[in-house]
This record gives sequence, structure tokens and C-alpha cells, in this order.
Amino acid sequence: MAGVKGLAKGGPRRGLFVVTILAGSFLLFLVQPMVARMALPRLGGAPNVWNSAMLVYQALLLAGYAYAHLLGRLSLGRQAMIHLSVLVLAGLSLPVGLTDIPIPKGWPEALWVPILLGISIGPVFFAVSAQAPLMQRWFAADPGAGAPWALYAASNLGSFAGLLAYPLAAEPLLSLREQSFAWSIGFCVLIMLVAMAAISRRHLSPSARGPADTSREADTPRPGARRIMLWLALAAVPSGLMLSTTTHLTTDIFAMPLLWVIPLGLYLLSFVVAFADRRGAAMAVAGIAPVVVLFAGSYAMLSNGSGTLWVAGGACLMLFCIATALHKRLYDLRPGPARLTQFYLVMSAGGALGGMFTALIAPLVFDWAWEHPLLVVAAALLMPLDPLLRWRSGEGIEPGMARLALLLLLAFAGFLGWQLDQHALRPEEGLSAVLLTVFLVGTGVMVMAWRAAFVLVLAIAMVAQGGIWTIRATLAGERTRSYFGIYTVRDVSDGTLRTLAHGTTLHGEQSLEPGRSREALTYYGPTSGVALALSEAPRLEGAGARVGVVGLGTGSLACRSLPGQQWTFFEIDPVILSFSTGGSFTFLRDCTPTARIVLGDARLELARMPARAFDVLVIDAFSSDAIPVHLLTREALQVYVRALSPRGLLLLHISNRYIDLAPVVGANAAAVGLGALSRLDSPADSERYTPSRWIALSRDPRVLQQLAVASAETPWEPLDERAARAWTDDYASILPYVRWSRLTGNP
Repeated sequence: MAGVKGLAKGGPRRGLFVVTILAGSFLLFLVQPMVARMALPRLGGAPNVWNSAMLVYQALLLAGYAYAHLLGRLSLGRQAMIHLSVLVLAGLSLPVGLTDIPIPKGWPEALWVPILLGISIGPVFFAVSAQAPLMQRWFAADPGAGAPWALYAASNLGSFAGLLAYPLAAEPLLSLREQSFAWSIGFCVLIMLVAMAAISRRHLSPSARGPADTSREADTPRPGARRIMLWLALAAVPSGLMLSTTTHLTTDIFAMPLLWVIPLGLYLLSFVVAFADRRGAAMAVAGIAPVVVLFAGSYAMLSNGSGTLWVAGGACLMLFCIATALHKRLYDLRPGPARLTQFYLVMSAGGALGGMFTALIAPLVFDWAWEHPLLVVAAALLMPLDPLLRWRSGEGIEPGMARLALLLLLAFAGFLGWQLDQHALRPEEGLSAVLLTVFLVGTGVMVMAWRAAFVLVLAIAMVAQGGIWTIRATLAGERTRSYFGIYTVRDVSDGTLRTLAHGTTLHGEQSLEPGRSREALTYYGPTSGVALALSEAPRLEGAGARVGVVGLGTGSLACRSLPGQQWTFFEIDPVILSFSTGGSFTFLRDCTPTARIVLGDARLELARMPARAFDVLVIDAFSSDAIPVHLLTREALQVYVRALSPRGLLLLHISNRYIDLAPVVGANAAAVGLGALSRLDSPADSERYTPSRWIALSRDPRVLQQLAVASAETPWEPLDERAARAWTDDYASILPYVRWSRLTGNP
């Protein structure tokens, strides 16, 4: 916090500029998740909306920084006049919300969604994103103000506050309409603050307020192409690593709710430390960063779901240390204040490049999150390395002796890596693995005087710490990556069982034993709620019941079908469908070969279908740790009810390790006028079947009564749990329903 305290000292009207920058950055990071949340009910599944939103934000941020850089060529008075006009014109698009314009026929969502988000939020986001570099330039225009770089720390502190405020305060307490209104008030306050900042600089002499401070620019050396490329790299690697850390943790290590907030927050805090006036904290973090990278970076290729909360914490610590070290080096290479906006423009371009590599390019190129270890290695190549042990240059050490010692140390590192590979993935040998990792880290510290050797030891540690397993899975073709996730199809149990996993979450299994390939396993066993309900469908809905299933997975539920029924599957990811149609899993082919397959977001597709299209509707989109909120709101239930016959039965799968969804379903069912029963299944055969929780809902109480009577031996219970407030498209927050004890490993 040394840098924050330093902000309050010295400089004409420094406090005003700090508050203005804090307010703008706070609003910028508050509006990002708010608009993406608004888009879910209209545009469908969360992954594509969030990725499209991030693409729009990066592009608008870069455009805002470019605008600020070009505006700096004018006099301060003209800058103020133009920027205030831009802010006022952008304010005409308030309140924040999605523009109500139709989707052009035939346009792909990948193109249309960014355009819609850009039109909806573009004006205000562009205007607000430009004000931070402009305020720093206006501040530095006063010769007595001092260096403006610490104000960038204030900017990121405001961003961090905005980031935390949305999931912790805005979303749980306010509806989307109230959020939009509050943000609009904040935008008006920001305009007043910018106007006050402009007025505070009217006292400057014409030369100080002249166009672009041309005299000072002439005295400042123009950065060369090599320096600019280094700026780009130092900005790109932390940006890409922030996103890859989120992907790696949620996919392979420790999937938990709101985890995306932590890497982004640490990334923003790294700027606060690196750009602070007082350099002690930045130097300390940069000094320990190589050691942290050697230890935590050794887990960067782990992909078997054996990670723990400690491994996740280490990954977050590594991100913070890397980002701080690289941003500190970026700060050390900064130009004079006269070229401030050019510096920030290049930084913004680097951040956008890092984000594009991780969010857009990597999913198309790699079958796994290979971008994560690659970015860790890139960070090791770029970060400052100040050897902790200076034996290479010690007195009496000949160059030849130093090289021989280096070769011996690298050979020792290879031996340690070989041993670590034998112990890393065996839980019973965890202590041995930790000790071997510590020795590897020590070897890396010994060779820090040679950057190439340091990176080589890091690579050895990565490969040994579960990396061999990851490489083998890629070479065996077990993984497939799509826009929606990383999937692993693997044969286990001596080739008698095939599994489908999305990171650490099991999505289904199929027996490969002769005569058992049609058995529905995992969440769909004979005592599961869905199995009991589907077995009663002929008595409840008639012999020719029309059954719809949202979420295909392996297709296990297909083999719960009965003769005469008409089945329809809804699946958002074409890759998941390819597993069933390509022969990896044969449930669809064997049990429902005539089933209709609908690709797309289920809520949107169901809304387009005729009313009363189904007698039974199964919503199986909640078995992962990620919650598709737009499929659980009151309006979503109304879509499902419309798609069901008057006696129709709705089944919701709400099994989740970290979120208790039962109170939400109970409150929403009551709001829509549905009766509800709950079935918590703990199967006796835990090797073949997985504990699950299913909710049965219907408008007709007789349907639920018949279901309860027919399943007397495996009873359903009334769903009495109620959330304090129903989820709607305008209001939803998972925070009150997080099982916090599960995050620490407690049952």
C-alpha cells in the first residue's frame, strides 16, 4: 500500500486526479460483467457471450487509448473541450443495456454478438477507457505536479474495486435495472470530475498547455522498434497468463465458483505494486518471483485433476509474482511523461495481443491449455533474474570450472526430474514428491546466473510434475478442445470402461464389456431421479410420450427410452455431439437412432418451438461446476412450462460440488406455480453410479403424486427449500448458495 499512500502527497490538485481516475476505472470494470450478464437470456450460453464480450472490451480499450494518444497532439484546452463533448455524447446512450435491434438473417453469432455488444456499450466504454491516460497527461502538464506514473496504480486499484464490487455487492443486492441506473449516476459524476480536472489546469501558462507539449516531446528520445516490441511482450505475457491461469485452474486443477475473479484481481493488483512511487514492494516481489515460478510453475502442465486448493493457490501466487515482475520491468523501461499516451497505447495493444492469443488462438490450435505452460516459460525468459547465489562470479571461480559445475547441476536436475515423475501422481508418495520438487527448485536457484539453464530446469520440473501424463494424453489423441471446453475421452479399468470428462468434471461413462454397453451409468443409474421418472413416463404421460433432453453428454439417457416414445436432444457444443455420432459413445446409435438432435442454446431453441411440444423435459445442464444461470431463472422455467403439455413433467439435474441450487429451484417453482419433488440418490454401487440430485416439477399435482407413489421404495421428498428471492433474468446471484466448506476440502 506504499504506492497508494504516496498518491495523497504533493502535486497541484493531485487528489482530484486520483479520485477521477479511480472513479473511471471502477465504472469500467463494473460495466463489463454487468453487460455480459444482461446478454445471457437473449444470446444464450455463457462461454460464447463472455468470450465475445471480452473481445469487444479489449478492442474498445485499445481504441480508447489510441484516441487519448491522438488527442494529446492538441492543446490542453481543446483536449478538455473534445473529451467532455465525447463523454456527454456517450451519455446519451444511457442507461446501459442491450440495444433492441433484430439479428440479421444468416449472420453467424461469432460476428453478430460482438457487433451487438459493441453498439450497446461501445460509446460509454470507449469514452471511459480513454479518461485514465488523459487524466495522467493533464496532471503531468503542470510542471510542479511530479511524475504521473503512480496515478496508473490508482487506475488499477479502481479497476480492482470495480471487479470485486460486481459479484460481491452489485449482483447480490441490485437487479439489472437498478445496476444500470446506479452506473448511469456514476457516469454523470465522472463527467463532473473530468470537468473539474480540466478547470484545475486553466491556470497554466500557454506554453505548458500548448499542443502536445512539443518542446518536451522533442527533448524525449523516440523509443525504437526494439523497445516498443519489448513493451508489447512485457504487457502481453501477463495478460495472456491471467486468462490461461483461469482456464488451467477451472479445467484441470480446482473448479470453483467465482474463480475467474481471483486471477483478474491479482493481475490488476500487480499494476498497483509495479507502478507505485515507492519501489520497495515491487523490488521484493520481483526478487522472489523466480523462486515462485520454479516451484508453482512446475505444476503448469498438470492435467489429471489431482490438484488441490494449495496448488490452485500456488498458481495464483505465481501469476501475481510474474505480472508484478514483468510490469515492474515495463515501468523501469518507461519513457518520459511527454510520451505517456504512446506508452499506454503500446501497453494496451500488448494486453490485447495476450488476450487474443489465450482466448481466440489457443482454443483453435491446441487440444489442451498448452498456452499456460508456454506463457510461464515466456515469463521466465522475460522476467528480471538477479541471482540469489553469485557463485558463478565468485573469487577463484574459473569460467571453465563454472561451466563444468553448470553441466553437473543440469544433470542432477535431470535425475531429480526422473525421480519426480515416478512419485508426482501417487497420492501416497506426496511427501517424496514435495521434497524432490524442493530440490529441483534449489537446483534452479543455483543456475539463475544462466537464463537458459534456469528455463531448462523449469521445463524439467513441468514435465516431471505430471507433464508426462499430459503429453501422453495429447499424443494418444484423447483430448478435444472446443469453444466451450476441453474434453477427455479415455478408456480405463483395463479397457472395460470409457469415460468423458470436462476438465475435472465427469460427464458420463459407457461400459465396453460385451452385453453391457446400453447400461446408463454415473448420474443416470437405476435409482436416480431421472431413471425413476422416465420408467414411469408411460403411466404418467402415455405410451407415445414425447421426451426432450437438454444436454447430451455421452448420450446415456438415450438408453432410458421406451418403445413408442419420441426423443429430442438439445446440445450446444458440436464436439459433444461428435462423440456420439462418431462412435466414441454408442448410446444414441443403439437406443434412439431416430432421435432428433437440435444444436444450439436450449433456452433459445425451446422458445422457438411450438407450445406443448413435449410431455417430459429433462434439463441436464447442471452437472458441471459452471452454472448456466440463464437456464435456471424464472423466465427460463416459463419457457420450459410453455414447451410442456398440461400434464407435462419437468426434471432438473442440480448435482453440483460447490453450489446448492435447490433453494433457487424451489423459489422459482413457487413463482411459476409448479409443484416440486426432490430425489437425492446415493447409490449402493459407487463404482458404477454417482450420487445425484434431481428435481421433478409439474403444473399438475396429480402427476407428482403418482410419481411419488410409484417410487415408494425409493422415495421422493417434497422440495421445501426456498431462496429468499427468486432468480430472474433481471436478478440472479450464486453467492448466497456457495458451499464454502467444500472449497476448503470439508464435506
